[in-house]
Amino acid sequence: MPETHPLHDVANNKEKRVMKIRSIPLVICVFALGAASCSKEAPSAGKAAAEPTQAAHAPADVKPGSHEDWCGEHGVPESQCTRCNPELTPAFKATGDWCAEHGLPESQCLKCNPDLKIVRPPKES
Repeated sequence: MPETHPLHDVANNKEKRVMKIRSIPLVICVFALGAASCSKEAPSAGKAAAEPTQAAHAPADVKPGSHEDWCGEHGVPESQCTRCNPELTPAFKATGDWCAEHGLPESQCLKCNPDLKIVRPPKES
């Protein structure tokens, strides 16, 4: 068997480390793309399971508090959804209704209040 030179072994090990380091961004990109392509959240306790075809967001001209005033993406009234309408945040903070840990109104924070029920108003007949 031919003997390998110690410097040759060092060069091979360095190449292997470089390949490992170069593959880290690739792995991160794969996970990021996988997470981005799976944008559906697990249904929360406040979301209506009987309406799978509901629109993600309410039209701009709906009456606040009505059945149509609903953010299907976040399971709260659209007129109160700070994730879709960040300009609403200061009003919630001003009234002390803010969960700084999760970045949303405490009155909508299902992580801090797992028994919280946010119910969509019924359709008017």
